[in-house]
Amino acid sequence: MAERVQQPPAKRLCCRPGYNAACRQGQRAAGAPCGGSGAAQGDATQTRQPETLLDIAARRVAEKWPFQRVEERFERIPEPVQRRIVYWSFPRSEREICMYSSFNTGGEEMGSSGGGESGEETRLPFRRGIALLEGGCVDCVLQVGFHLSGTVREPATSSEPELLCNVSVSFDRCKITAVTCSCGNKDIFYCAHVVALSLYRVRKPEQVKLRLPISETLFQMNRDQLQKFVQYLITVHHTEVLPTAQKLADEILSQNSEINQVHGAPDPTAGASVDDDNCWHLDEEQVQEQVKLFLSQGGYHGSGKQLNLLFSKVREMLKMRDSNGARMLTLITEQFMGDPRLALWRQQGTTMTDKYRQLWDELGALWMCIVLNPHYKPEQKGFWLRQLRRWNGVDVCPLEDGNHGSELTNLTNALPQGPPGNPDPLTRPHRTVFTRAIEACDLHWQDPHLQHIITEDHYANYCYHDNLNSSLFDARGWPLWHEHVPTACARVDALRSHGYPKEALRLAIAIVNTLRRQQQKQLEFFRTHKKELLHKGITSVTNMEGWVGHPLDPIGTLFSTLMETGRGSEDGGSAHLDFSGSGSCRRTEHPVVSAERFLEEGESFSSLAAETALIGLGQQRAMPDGLYAQEKVCRNEEQLLARLQEVNLDDALVKIFRKQAAFMLEAGPYSGLGELLYRESVPMHTFAKYLFTSLLPHDAELAYKIALRAMRLPVLESTSPSGDLSRPHHIVSVVPNRLPRWFTLSHIETQQCELASTMLTAAKGDARKLQTVLESIQKNIHSSSHIFKLAQDAFKIATLMDSLPDITLLKVSLELGLQVMRMTLSTLNWRRREMVRWLVTCATEAGVFALDSIMQSWFTLFTPTEATSVVASTVMSNSTIVRLHLDCHQQENLANSARTLALQCAMKDPQNCALSALTLCEKDHIAFETAYQIVLDAAATGMNYTQLFTIARYMEHRGYPMRAYKLATLAMTHLNLSYNQDTHPAINDVLWACALSHSLGKNELASVIPLVVKSVKCATVLSDILRRCTLTTPGMVALHSRRNSGKLMPLDKAPLRQLLDATIGAYINTTHSRLTHISPRHYSEFIEFLSKARETFLMAHDGHIQFTQFIDNLKQIYKGKKKLMMLVRERFG
Repeated sequence: MAERVQQPPAKRLCCRPGYNAACRQGQRAAGAPCGGSGAAQGDATQTRQPETLLDIAARRVAEKWPFQRVEERFERIPEPVQRRIVYWSFPRSEREICMYSSFNTGGEEMGSSGGGESGEETRLPFRRGIALLEGGCVDCVLQVGFHLSGTVREPATSSEPELLCNVSVSFDRCKITAVTCSCGNKDIFYCAHVVALSLYRVRKPEQVKLRLPISETLFQMNRDQLQKFVQYLITVHHTEVLPTAQKLADEILSQNSEINQVHGAPDPTAGASVDDDNCWHLDEEQVQEQVKLFLSQGGYHGSGKQLNLLFSKVREMLKMRDSNGARMLTLITEQFMGDPRLALWRQQGTTMTDKYRQLWDELGALWMCIVLNPHYKPEQKGFWLRQLRRWNGVDVCPLEDGNHGSELTNLTNALPQGPPGNPDPLTRPHRTVFTRAIEACDLHWQDPHLQHIITEDHYANYCYHDNLNSSLFDARGWPLWHEHVPTACARVDALRSHGYPKEALRLAIAIVNTLRRQQQKQLEFFRTHKKELLHKGITSVTNMEGWVGHPLDPIGTLFSTLMETGRGSEDGGSAHLDFSGSGSCRRTEHPVVSAERFLEEGESFSSLAAETALIGLGQQRAMPDGLYAQEKVCRNEEQLLARLQEVNLDDALVKIFRKQAAFMLEAGPYSGLGELLYRESVPMHTFAKYLFTSLLPHDAELAYKIALRAMRLPVLESTSPSGDLSRPHHIVSVVPNRLPRWFTLSHIETQQCELASTMLTAAKGDARKLQTVLESIQKNIHSSSHIFKLAQDAFKIATLMDSLPDITLLKVSLELGLQVMRMTLSTLNWRRREMVRWLVTCATEAGVFALDSIMQSWFTLFTPTEATSVVASTVMSNSTIVRLHLDCHQQENLANSARTLALQCAMKDPQNCALSALTLCEKDHIAFETAYQIVLDAAATGMNYTQLFTIARYMEHRGYPMRAYKLATLAMTHLNLSYNQDTHPAINDVLWACALSHSLGKNELASVIPLVVKSVKCATVLSDILRRCTLTTPGMVALHSRRNSGKLMPLDKAPLRQLLDATIGAYINTTHSRLTHISPRHYSEFIEFLSKARETFLMAHDGHIQFTQFIDNLKQIYKGKKKLMMLVRERFG
């Protein structure tokens, strides 16, 4: 905490010694110093002698009474009495000092520093202060009235020299009210030097020189002594105080000065006045600066953790009943409301981060605790209400459910609305994080029944037989508390937060008993009206506002309260609440667990906590609106389940689990696992998975009933009863009248998948259960990706390396895989190829029958391409034959099925399947001929030149050149190469086709050249073909049955004459096309192009003349391109 260098002025005027103190409500009685020597009790305690009446009275006065009031009541207070009051006014407990000098407190934080501390702990001011104290670094300690001063020496380190700090501390009624240290430290907490001096006074009070307030000492002096005192004081500190001394002297000598109009003079050692707030020193400026800094870091550098620690510090202060808790929270809230990112996010329409959103939730919850303090005065509540309404009215104030406003108004039901016409913020449709705290300001603690519940351990009525829903007692005579559950639990949280664990426990037990009674009533109602409700077939959700994921976290509060008691983590003693109106409380040493009388036989607080969690998690409730609210439901559920995992599942708890599971199955619309499920209810998958694994070793049938019932996800069903539209305005148009805005649907479906996977694993070896689980998966899971994952999981479990395959589970895996194939056949899925390959692997593992089955029904599972390229190819591979250990007959049957599949696919999709079909049918002549005929039939219309060229090359490779030639000619009819496509990928196919025709003979070449001339307009390609045809004699490499003349074909006769003319014409056309848009940087390239053209021209008998005429024409037509024509003349004349 930032220590102010200059000591604040005295707060009241003293004309004789006097003291001031103001005790906060609920100040604890002084105990032995935490971890200290216990010397605070004086020598009498150490020698085991009874305490004097003077010390007893002085201690009580020092704790509770403002000394100014004592001074005003008694004309003269004896000096020994004054000394003991001043002595006892300093804090005697180290716990508060620790609280104000470190983030976290507890037993490990207080007392002497021990071994095993982490480096971070040793750097805390409290730990460092203890080290300085124990190192003998505190000296010159003096207490003058309510002022303590001393020097603390900070030893030198390798990087820092020795530092001597002057420390002073003001205190009043066992609270440190102001601190000053010359170290200049700037922090929220007290520095180590203040800690060291304070602990010195706590642990070694008898070694501190104690003087009365300076005003009392001055009162005992005569005039000469006073003059000497003043003159010596000025002489010692003349440079600092001389100007001030002269100014004061002038004012005192002036009859009309203001200083002479006031009776008495200020005394900095006399403590505060009666009217001043009495609270521990808190540096508000540093709190604001630190919070602003943490917020500006945007969650980085551990700022989120630091803010959570600040919230924890507020809760710690509330638990100590320290008024600075509310003060500190106000400072934090002001900085949160001033965060510039709020306006920016609102302007941009973006959402705040999840961690930042959780900080706001904690802020709202803390304000709820503060306004529900049982001992706040009405004027204090009024002040908080005005403050909360002011923040609530700011436009950028975050909404309770994130960025989506809820149309549900005050759901607490127990909280009255404002009067009609009153412009109350509660009438706004959107609820902010402060709305519930504002509503809670209307709550009070004056209900007699409530007061009896939280103040009496033996409050019961065994003669009470009222069976109404609002009964005050249950059938056992134990008290019940009927209030909106989140509101009632907020009371429990407030009691715990303000340091009343015993009262919180009593109320928590009453609430849980009320929930259990409500469960029983709901079950009885549903059994009575079951036929009627089931006949209707629809239900509306019984709770629009669920308890799990609720902003007030009611189930988490009850669970924590009961578990902390079960572990004995609360203090052994607690403050006793007094509703008499005196506004006081006292410490008692009654154990908290005295409420065990309200537990059933064999029941513990831990088991009651677990049952409470089960009740909350099993509640049927509507999915809230908005992304953040839905994510919070998932997160809160996972947190509760994680805490449940820590509870030891003994026989007594198993009994409770079975009882709750049975209730959930039978409770109809009141349970998320009941027979009637609202379409937009929060799914139970995660909860059911926990129940399933917990119950499986003890009651397998019940475990499967729970898990199978929880598999439902009606929000994804394609149809919904027309009467089940209680909130039609929440349904969006993803699919008309189908899906509401479930932002966490992906996570929910993943949880559903994990539940199913858990059941499949557990059901291995049990055919009946596996079939039941399979049917549930097929009925309830709608995502192909998740079904595929389940199929893979089942396959892995069924084919573990260390055991024989589980045939039943393998069939389940295959069945799920087939369903995935059907679901994804007509939709786009990036994992489709992986799914197909996996299914073939799974079918192979299942055996020949499975493979044959998927090939027989391929058209319902695969595309033709998948069926031929993956399925049939894999089936006919050697690895599959070896894997299945097939005999020749089985191999032939499987191959026939694969060839039949291939032909069917080729007929359906010849473009993509013809080649695969030919390949698969190679060993069967009839099938191969059939496939070839399918290709011929499709060549005219259904196939492009690339596909035909590919098949033609395949035919040549297989030794069918004439078939290859025929397919190549068919491909040529589909081809068209323009003059500038000299890099077209089909050029190699054209050259290959011409080479094939040339090798077959003159007739074949003569037939293909007209096709080439018609399809190819590119001069360089045509000239290449022409040169190749003139190098060898046609048919030289043809089949042996072919004849050839052995002579080269002449260029002046068909068919090469036609090709030569087409080539020359292509060069002429290409030349004119290139000259139309030629640039100087392409001139040299163009000259080389003409050189190649001349070589082709010269192949004709009059080629020289033609080329010369061609060049002359160019010179005449393009004479404007002088530089280019000059280059043409230089090369070609």
